[in-house]
Amino acid sequence: MNKTFFFFSFLLLSFFSYSQTPSFVKDSLDSYVAKGLKDWDLPGLSVVIVKDGKVVLMKGYGVRDVSSGKPVDENTLFMIASNTKLFTGTSLALLETRGKLNLNDKITKYFPDYRLYDSTTTKLVTIRDLLTHRIGTKTFQGDFTFLDTKLSREEIMKRMRLLKPSQIFRQDYGYCNSCFLTAGQVIPVVTGQAWENFVQDTILTPLGMKNTMILSTGVEKQPNVAVPYTTLYTNTVTRVPYDNWNNFAPAASIISNVNELSHWLLFQLDSGRYNGQRILPWSVLQKTRDVNIITGSRKSAAFPIHFRGYGLGLNAADYNGRQVYWHTGGAVGMVSNVCFVPEENLGIAILTNNDNQNFFEALRYQILDAYLGVTYVNRSLQQLGGFKRGMQQQMREIEGWRARVKGAQPQLSLSAYAGVYTNELYGDITVSEIGKTLRINFSTKPDLSATLTYMDNGEWLMEYNNIEYGIFAIKFDIAGNKVKSVNTKQNDFVEYDPYTFVKK
Repeated sequence: MNKTFFFFSFLLLSFFSYSQTPSFVKDSLDSYVAKGLKDWDLPGLSVVIVKDGKVVLMKGYGVRDVSSGKPVDENTLFMIASNTKLFTGTSLALLETRGKLNLNDKITKYFPDYRLYDSTTTKLVTIRDLLTHRIGTKTFQGDFTFLDTKLSREEIMKRMRLLKPSQIFRQDYGYCNSCFLTAGQVIPVVTGQAWENFVQDTILTPLGMKNTMILSTGVEKQPNVAVPYTTLYTNTVTRVPYDNWNNFAPAASIISNVNELSHWLLFQLDSGRYNGQRILPWSVLQKTRDVNIITGSRKSAAFPIHFRGYGLGLNAADYNGRQVYWHTGGAVGMVSNVCFVPEENLGIAILTNNDNQNFFEALRYQILDAYLGVTYVNRSLQQLGGFKRGMQQQMREIEGWRARVKGAQPQLSLSAYAGVYTNELYGDITVSEIGKTLRINFSTKPDLSATLTYMDNGEWLMEYNNIEYGIFAIKFDIAGNKVKSVNTKQNDFVEYDPYTFVKK
């Protein structure tokens, strides 16, 4: 009698749970994603939705490798990039709960020689400041110097003293990857374990995330890993190299799949428990979600959002009356989003392998709309037009530059431009004469180079061998028939501001 009652209760509960799944997810998601992949030139995508403690949907779409046609599935690995940050923030919040540190500790308590650009900020800056992007620097400042380089974690921290702030300390938000690296480096000081070992032992292993990689080494050798692609600067799907962010690990190095990210989401939505077992105290998760800096307070024109803030590796906002937490992750050739809504017991993770598209965000909003009762608007089409126009403008600009390459001669002989140039933050680059062009080699990025072809009016067409870094028109500064310096540029995805390299 009791067994029969419980069996039918289970069936009823299962039916009720399924019936509560929005029709968009049940009936329209597959066709929506299929069209999105085509519209946005997106090879592949994986998505997971968890609701009320269960996985509602977990699926791969498209291909992980354009050449082989191998499909994406729920176990396909993607670089989750800055979605790593919440793992770092959670680890430091846990260490505060254990009494090993205080998030308001001065960073110089752990690194007495650590310096930022000005002495006042150096004296005041705390672990919390670093975790919440409020040291006064611009978004991505220094990343061209720091990402995918031979620089060690310690050398990156040392060079942060050269990042001149343009904003106000603790008032203005500027997304700072090197800040997260520095905060993460506190972990080995107080625990004796490297960041990667602590996160593995404390979070990944207890959550059963056995295929998740904590570091980038060997990613390309994994049997089920997505290949990174872009359409930047070419408007065609182009394979690009994998990032190696081991030196930046606390900010961006984790590689995972939607299957194992479902464990992370269920843990977030069950107050720090997974499979009924307490993994971390609820107070730790609460610390990560507390807003420490406001990032926006104006009503969105396109979405039901009014207020936005940042916690410890986590964005927070209202969305149609609910609290939503999320973070995006951007690596070369891959972008992702991990999002959860505790009031609705809802979690979403979306992983993709083309970095030049916004479908990964459109899909997240579409799923949120479906679950949170927002009137249907096709979020993909809402954003696609503007994206296409931007790409057309980019290609017209590049075509215009190429049309100006007609064999004109620069002001000086090519040999006059050759030599070693230096930038205080980055270090040295070498400009060499290669036939009728110049080539730049970057001292701390051994795999990166750029070809300079003269156009006219003192401008050169700069083309990186890794298309992710971009195509630009640049100039040398010449005075008295001598080359003084060169201003280089890189994709805004890497860093916004140009670099000035002075000829030695």
